[in-house]
Amino acid sequence: MTRRAGAVIAGLLAVAGLGAGCSSAPQPANPAPAAAPVAAPRTTEPPAATLAIPAGEVRLAAGPFTDRVRLSGTRLEGSSVRGTLAITSDVSDVLALEVSAAFYDANGRLVGTGMFQHADEEPTGGGPHVPSVNGIPFTIVSAPADAPVSAAVLSIPVLVNE
Repeated sequence: MTRRAGAVIAGLLAVAGLGAGCSSAPQPANPAPAAAPVAAPRTTEPPAATLAIPAGEVRLAAGPFTDRVRLSGTRLEGSSVRGTLAITSDVSDVLALEVSAAFYDANGRLVGTGMFQHADEEPTGGGPHVPSVNGIPFTIVSAPADAPVSAAVLSIPVLVNE
């Protein structure tokens, strides 16, 4: 720390100390702690109980991150959905990604859900880290896995990149 920064901090502490207790208004004996607003965690809309969706379709629901991604190769395979998700806004590391899937039967009834999670981390071997510029392959399995799946709707509740 430089001498000037130390002097500034000392001055601020002195002003704070002099200002304390100068008010003539009575102070409560036990003031309540200040309540800080707590941000609600980000969630996605719950899947619809029924949905008119053609058999074999894999659809991406509109959301806060859909304009920053591109899906390719999405397909249903039994009770799972597979594909590749690429970030279109830039080519930096994907720090955190969640892709949720709602699975529907031939009558459009919700029969299961699943989630894919991905996080790029620093390499442990000391080598260079290479971002996923060609996309991130994903597989999401319906829970329960024995559900008769006909279609899927994907959503992206979390996307954090540098």
